[in-house]
Amino acid sequence: MKFLCVVAGILVACACAFTQTGSQTHAPSPKILAHDQHDGMAISADPYVEESRAKDTFGKANPLPLGILPLEVFIRNDTPQPIRVNLETVQLEFHLDSGREQIDWLTPEQVANFVAHPKGVAGPTTRRLPVPLPGHDSKTEKLVAILRPLALDADLIPPKSTVHGFLYFNLSRHMAIVPKGQLYVPDAVKVPTKEPLMFFEVHLDSAETP
Repeated sequence: MKFLCVVAGILVACACAFTQTGSQTHAPSPKILAHDQHDGMAISADPYVEESRAKDTFGKANPLPLGILPLEVFIRNDTPQPIRVNLETVQLEFHLDSGREQIDWLTPEQVANFVAHPKGVAGPTTRRLPVPLPGHDSKTEKLVAILRPLALDADLIPPKSTVHGFLYFNLSRHMAIVPKGQLYVPDAVKVPTKEPLMFFEVHLDSAETP
């Protein structure tokens, strides 16, 4: 009888813990993520290069088969002040034999358009120009509804908190170069003093398996 009571207590505790934390959109990564940390803020990046993992997260909106890399970004603010990050200037950089490549992220609308109309996917782009959407057709809109909630769209990180979400980069199927990349975050300031933080560089090859 005591054993049954103990088991019941454990099950109740687990149920309460799940209610408090909420469900996750995907399983936590088993590796120590690539990161850069200074000035009381830490930025980590987790590239989704495994087909099964990307499919589990994005379903029909999975951009990986089209050569678009979903990169989950975590921004943690350990300071007592809010920090604002200018997401517009965030890039994925590569130092290749052919030279330095700087790639801007795609909006969920752009990614949805590419997935819905795969023939429209071009090579890596260095400017985030508007991509014409064919009349905001219903197929594209359904994919946007999947991608937008997963995207990183919070540029203000409250004190002692973490925000996270995906940025999407068109690598034109050259996924082998991902370990040579680094997430470059040049513009972050403390609020309200507007004191700038030094830029962040997250080298994607620095992830570790515990």
